[in-house]
Amino acid sequence: MIGLSTREAAKKLGLSFTSMNRYIAARKIPLPPVARVGGVRVRLWNDKDIAKVRAVLPKIKNGRKLRYKKSAKKK
Repeated sequence: MIGLSTREAAKKLGLSFTSMNRYIAARKIPLPPVARVGGVRVRLWNDKDIAKVRAVLPKIKNGRKLRYKKSAKKK
């Protein structure tokens, strides 16, 4: 199978490309090795790489979403 680009892998995982790059920069997700394609260095994602990321995603904390959430008062 030909590898997917990071943008395509993000779409397959249900993430935005920006979030995927943020997780990559923070080293929160496992990355596939870098490959050279036509003189350009790219990451080619296969199904195994996507499965590894899918297993890690529930463990990543998105603090901003919960940090400012007001608690609901019971009536």
